[in-house]
Amino acid sequence: MKSPLLSLPGAVPAEGADEGVAAHYGDLFREQRALAEGTGFVDLSHRGVITVSGDDRLSWLHLLLTQHVSELPAGQATEALILSAHGHIEHALYLVDDGETVWAHVEPGTQEALIAYLESMKFFYRVEVADRTAEFAVVHLPAGSIAEVPEGVVVRETPYGRDLFLPRADLESFAEKAAPAVGILAYEAFRVEQHRPRLGFETDHRTIPHELGWIGSAVHLQKGCYRGQETVARVQNLGKPPRRLVFLHLDGSEVHLPTPGTEIRLADEDPDGRKIGFITTSVRHHELGPVALALVKRNVPLDARLMAGDTAAAQEVVVEP
Repeated sequence: MKSPLLSLPGAVPAEGADEGVAAHYGDLFREQRALAEGTGFVDLSHRGVITVSGDDRLSWLHLLLTQHVSELPAGQATEALILSAHGHIEHALYLVDDGETVWAHVEPGTQEALIAYLESMKFFYRVEVADRTAEFAVVHLPAGSIAEVPEGVVVRETPYGRDLFLPRADLESFAEKAAPAVGILAYEAFRVEQHRPRLGFETDHRTIPHELGWIGSAVHLQKGCYRGQETVARVQNLGKPPRRLVFLHLDGSEVHLPTPGTEIRLADEDPDGRKIGFITTSVRHHELGPVALALVKRNVPLDARLMAGDTAAAQEVVVEP
């Protein structure tokens, strides 16, 4: 979905997974400061939107998701995962129930596969699953924003701000009232600062929830059976995940950021030494400078000096070893 807000002055299109919205509108750090001050909005209209309606929606989703949602109060935001049979992360959903319908936004382009899976699991439950991406656009208001939310719009409120499920036809008129527009790069800088993992960025084909700190926020440990639960329970009770998410402060003297996938090694070893991890997301933060999220082997010492490619890096713990 290509956003009409790409026609705003200064808009530079994002690439890769975020293609379709603006990377920035001409001043990355000004846009970050706007979010920090609780002003402006972020166009996330490229994200997928799905709804689940029907009398059995919560009890049915409770059987499929990693989160406890059978008694989810109307208006309370949560997030959840869908795992493979082996416990690997396949989908991440950001949910809210409005009292009649569960609304969720998901990573761009993942909604079709997600809906296909949900449809295959309907059986005799009274539920209806729908792709609403063509009708509704996700817009993010930062924490502290006093922007007016149009009447009737479903809101998902979190400690990081509010996600609005806005009718796509109203996107341009909303942008005029809620300006300034803020690009996805500024939004990503705060996501990295907040150590929040993102599907397809911090995950690969073998990622399990424990590696990313998704236990609690997206995975409930005291709920009934769901696909992949055996892996979650085994790691929780008997072992440790093979990798862990870390937050990296990168050497600010380097002109270029290490790109996602850049190999991480111990600084004290030979440049061709063993790989101990890789960069997942790297950003320039208006206060912290160049920072990143990365996955490293669980047993990497907490005080180890690291190299991300040719860039020196110091780690902060996100997931305990």
